[in-house]
Amino acid sequence: MADPTGEIGPTRQYLDALREGRLVYQRCEQCSAAVFPPRVLCPVCSADVLAWQPSEGAGTVYSASTLTPRDEDPYTVVLVDLDEGFRAMSAVAGTTAPIGSRVRLTARPADDATGEPRLVAVLDGVRDG
Repeated sequence: MADPTGEIGPTRQYLDALREGRLVYQRCEQCSAAVFPPRVLCPVCSADVLAWQPSEGAGTVYSASTLTPRDEDPYTVVLVDLDEGFRAMSAVAGTTAPIGSRVRLTARPADDATGEPRLVAVLDGVRDG
């Protein structure tokens, strides 16, 4: 059943974990595939036995794009291949993140109207904050 915020099923569980500062993903108990974003069925074998797993958030930048919205500061978005075997999209904290660089994804409170937490990539060796 949906709650008043519109979050349902695995999406709600994922966002609840982010709100607590934890990055989680699902692992299929039938075929062992890492599943992200959250789903009800495994996209590899269609099994409905997905278990939540903690992620360390460490990974390698697969792709990076710097966006320059009109009348706003530019910002960089990256796709990160996480060490646990899934790929996630994230904003970059502070600076750019070259393809191939090591980063750590962290959960941050939202700073926009949605009020939802978000993932932010921090370059390894760079202090977050």
